[in-house]
Amino acid sequence: MSWVTLTIDGQTIQVEEGKTVLEVARENGIHIPTLCYHPALEPYGACRLCVVEIIRKGWSSLHTACTHPAWDGLEVKTNSPLVRDVRKTIMGLLLSRCPNVPIIQELAAEYGITAPPFPVEDPTENCILCGLCVRVCNDMVQAHVLNFSGRGVKRQVGPPFMEKTRQCIGCGACTSVCPTGAIEIVLEEAGVYQAKPLGPTAAIYVPTLQAVPRVPVIDTDSCIRFRQQDRTNGAIADACGACQMLCEANAIDFDQEDEFLDLDVGAIVVATGFEMWDATKLSQYSYGKSPNIITGLEFERLSNAGGPTGGEILLADGRKPERVAVIHCVGSRDHNAHEYCSRICCMYSLKQAHLVRDKTGAEVYEFYMDMRAFGKGYEEFYERVQEEGVVMVRGRGAEVEVLPSGKLRVTGEDANLGKLVAADVDMVVLSTAIEAPHDASEVASLFGLGRTPDGFFAEAHPKLRPVETNTDGVFLAGCAQGPKDVPDTVAHAGAAASMALALLGKGEVTISPAIAYVDEQFCSACKTCISLCPYTAIGFVEADNVARVNEALCKGCGTCVATCPAGAITARHFTDAQILAQIEGLFRIPVIEIPNTQYPIPDTQLPPTKESNHER
Repeated sequence: MSWVTLTIDGQTIQVEEGKTVLEVARENGIHIPTLCYHPALEPYGACRLCVVEIIRKGWSSLHTACTHPAWDGLEVKTNSPLVRDVRKTIMGLLLSRCPNVPIIQELAAEYGITAPPFPVEDPTENCILCGLCVRVCNDMVQAHVLNFSGRGVKRQVGPPFMEKTRQCIGCGACTSVCPTGAIEIVLEEAGVYQAKPLGPTAAIYVPTLQAVPRVPVIDTDSCIRFRQQDRTNGAIADACGACQMLCEANAIDFDQEDEFLDLDVGAIVVATGFEMWDATKLSQYSYGKSPNIITGLEFERLSNAGGPTGGEILLADGRKPERVAVIHCVGSRDHNAHEYCSRICCMYSLKQAHLVRDKTGAEVYEFYMDMRAFGKGYEEFYERVQEEGVVMVRGRGAEVEVLPSGKLRVTGEDANLGKLVAADVDMVVLSTAIEAPHDASEVASLFGLGRTPDGFFAEAHPKLRPVETNTDGVFLAGCAQGPKDVPDTVAHAGAAASMALALLGKGEVTISPAIAYVDEQFCSACKTCISLCPYTAIGFVEADNVARVNEALCKGCGTCVATCPAGAITARHFTDAQILAQIEGLFRIPVIEIPNTQYPIPDTQLPPTKESNHER
């Protein structure tokens, strides 16, 4: 490794050979302004704003710091009078081209320019022709959508012929690197807001602040590299890679693939959780038609300190709301959606109303059917929220209308007044239901689990065995079994863990002797029993061409016995001969012989002169 020594503004610095002057300056806290530089792209020197004075062997000259290498013995001045004069001229030109761009105004003010020194042709112009978008689109994304066209004052950036192109994958890389915000992603589907006021979804992120381990993950559906690979069937395999290039720990490996591990375990805890119900299924709430109609989960993201607004509750245009409506039971207790109660909506809606009042002071209207505050301290919190001034409207919010002014009109029933009421608000929060995951049926089939009518997994007994299932060794935890709030989920999960540990601590288990077995000499290898077994206890042995029963999994339900076309399967202790013998014994009429007995008949019944034999 070679090292070079140079001087920047009188400071002697020793660095690795191969770096640019700009990189060395930034590493040592020396500010050099620039608009066209990005560490993931090859230096271009288009804006000329990073110009510095280079002195070498007594000669002085101006160079762009982003492209000039750090040589040994180099002397650099980043803020000399000559440098400031050149930058002032450059900023005057940029301000005259883009007079209303905030970052241009700020940089110009640093050099004493408060108004454009040259005539302004287009006050709405935002593009400074830095070329960052062109380079990121062509060099990194490799979509080749953007490029320069025209010459001189007619030079501009855009797609071919300035028309829409299907080559654009909508990755947003150009918007992320544009220093002036001149590029905007426009959705083709009019009238539907895909982007919520929650910020864009990053392709690489830490799932949660409490994630264990707390490391970033890559979302392959959003990552430019993987999207380009899928779109071109692998023809473009090295698109982007900015994260890998900038990661100092070299922790990113795009060649890693998903792995499937085979593990031998003694117990399984199913904790698949829940999914939030899709509010677009009920069109009367206008979800998706305004960015200010959000779900409860989206509100949680918005109000979180780690969210896109730093915890501030703001509308899509950045203003604080003055009136907010919260609608309960969206998708719950509804014959058109789910008939069950989600159990969590009432309390998180009250919490969100409290946050709105606390952070914005806005008026809050809660449209509810019944307030189910059943937990410890819940009723007290309900009363506290009312004391804070939240207006409680008992009745389901029937409709949300987006007005031409952008306001939202919520119409609903007030059961206490016995009439319809309406409220014009700035924001609507929909307290959506929770439902079983979309792949719950696959999980149920995999582990032999039953499901209740609401789609969640069925426990062995609702009171006596609430965490066990009909499959030994498989336990349920949390909302996999049904809707629960946090305290109930923690308690349920703890019980499931305890049951699993108790099972593992035994070392061995006792199974019922009443199980099925296959008489292999009669098995026709039709595999009918395998597909019908609800406990996946029957497997097929290719070597012997017969079906065999896993005695540890079999529950002796008899399904395979009844359906085997060859009659090769029998249930131990419930053979046909045993069952027929029981039936025969049940219907056999026993013959009981009663002996004749002579005894005197009382005088009150027969004349005293006669005697008679009676047979009992």
